[in-house]
Amino acid sequence: MAETAEVADTSAKRRAGLLKRRELRQGEGLWIAPCEAVHTAGMKFAIDVLFLDRKRRIRKVRERMGPWRAAMSLLSHSVLELPAGTVEATGTRKGDQLTFQGV
Repeated sequence: MAETAEVADTSAKRRAGLLKRRELRQGEGLWIAPCEAVHTAGMKFAIDVLFLDRKRRIRKVRERMGPWRAAMSLLSHSVLELPAGTVEATGTRKGDQLTFQGV
């Protein structure tokens, strides 16, 4: 899904998220932990959003989330943000198990 993913594991990194970016390229991602909700207020591009539990199993999928939107999953532990279209291209769906290397 992502060859490289930045980790937003501090309050400052979680607040900034992707807001200063102009795009998220294929193969890139942002893993926000801990996180139960995200917004795209002020963003300039759409993203795919995966809400994950503590075992990194997908609890909820939000595809092509455009600017000025919000999504939440109160039982989730973290969120993986990916370029729009990644979920469709990979056939990813709720219940899939993700594996992270180097974490």
